[in-house]
Amino acid sequence: MGNNLLKGKKGIIFGALNDMSIAWKVAERCVEEGAIVTLSNTPLAIRMGTTEELAQKLNAKLIPADATNVEDLEKVVDESMEFFGGKFDFVLHSIGMSPNVRKKRPYDNLDYGLLNQTLDISAISFHKILQICKAKDAINDWGSVIALSYGAAQRTMFGYNDMADAKAMLESIARSFGYIYGREKHVRINTISQSPTVTTAGSGIKGFDSLVDFSERMSPLGNATAEECADYCVVMFSDLTKKVTMQNLYHDGGYSSMGMSFRAMEQYIKSFDDLTDEQGNIIYG
Repeated sequence: MGNNLLKGKKGIIFGALNDMSIAWKVAERCVEEGAIVTLSNTPLAIRMGTTEELAQKLNAKLIPADATNVEDLEKVVDESMEFFGGKFDFVLHSIGMSPNVRKKRPYDNLDYGLLNQTLDISAISFHKILQICKAKDAINDWGSVIALSYGAAQRTMFGYNDMADAKAMLESIARSFGYIYGREKHVRINTISQSPTVTTAGSGIKGFDSLVDFSERMSPLGNATAEECADYCVVMFSDLTKKVTMQNLYHDGGYSSMGMSFRAMEQYIKSFDDLTDEQGNIIYG
């Protein structure tokens, strides 16, 4: 049952791949709360995932686009405005991928060409979306834009690799663009630093299952689920948060404020044998 928090609002959701995706859950909740949405992902992701099923279920327009390509993103904005019959009210950026992680390149031996791809896909795409929306005056006054981030933007997380650099850039873009867009159009821009969440993309991070378990033990409230993140996004898209902007909002059950918890200490394992190479050197990832 919805509460009509987004009744009459319209928005673009980037990054829904399948029903494990946070963006998928956000799209569902937005529509449940009265919104109309368009969906966008890469043509390859659409072929490999089940985004078309979501579009049919939500009566949403699905617009294939490479988020690093300005012309593609302009098409997403233009076709969304045509579908909505005018401007829209919110945007979700849930886009992230590291070729270095996929190719198992450790942080101290990155391929810099692949690093550029990581930054372009996971962070600079956010700037491109915002720049296009502002140039086209596509977002209504007091609109809301959210990008999904992670605590590795501020703190080093084992195995998170160059995605940490991308998330740090993502949060910086939200602050810098948030000032300009807020000053001129009252559009608010924030990032949500979500708990590690089991998604198709997240599962590619080295030791991800252990990371999820550790944060669950550390967090007083436990990890925030994808569904709970969708609830938070709905609130941020609603008129209840009109004066919240340029913030990185932790949605992690309290993890970011913890040092050590009893549950984590109880489970702590002192053996690092499985994290060393044949010579006994620690593999930092």
